[in-house]
Amino acid sequence: MVEETFNVEKTKIINLPLTREDVLNLNVGDVVLINGLIVTGRDRVHKFLFNERPKKEQIPFNLGGAILYHCGPIIKKEDAGYRLIAGGPTTSIRVEMYEHQIISEYGIRGVMGKGGMGKQTLNALKENGCVYFHTVSGAAVYLADRVKRVVDVWKLEEFGIPEAMWVFDVEEFPAIVTMDAHGRSLHEEIEKKSYYEFKRLIER
Repeated sequence: MVEETFNVEKTKIINLPLTREDVLNLNVGDVVLINGLIVTGRDRVHKFLFNERPKKEQIPFNLGGAILYHCGPIIKKEDAGYRLIAGGPTTSIRVEMYEHQIISEYGIRGVMGKGGMGKQTLNALKENGCVYFHTVSGAAVYLADRVKRVVDVWKLEEFGIPEAMWVFDVEEFPAIVTMDAHGRSLHEEIEKKSYYEFKRLIER
């Protein structure tokens, strides 16, 4: 049952970067708190990585073992640097056509956003040892409070603030595993269950 999936009483602490072993120890329903450096990436970053395929050494920070967060942040430039104002997730399915290649080529171990992703990404998670985290929608300011500092940014002038790739140092950033490296997708399961229930109701 979907209602029995989430392991709220057994919250797991995730320290980045992730290893393949870390990922294989995560399962759909695990509630996690994430510590360490995550990177953001929305449509333009995904298109760039997919089409241009820059070498790993051309990217100013290491994506190996990282979590790629689907987020278009609101960020303020201050004398001391950048400050995150709001940092909620964007809809992940928007980048479904790109994600499988990015996971495979850059060693990413986690993808995070909202709404889940499709079969192509699910296969890439299983093949490469990667996991999808669903985080809280509608709580952008709360999630920004989980970011201790803005560490770095790439493609800011070219892509602009929401579409640039940012590096955040996060502490106890909340998420739920909804697609794992074992081939299971909670989003797919809910869709199938909903279809079954709808079909049952209309056939009454």
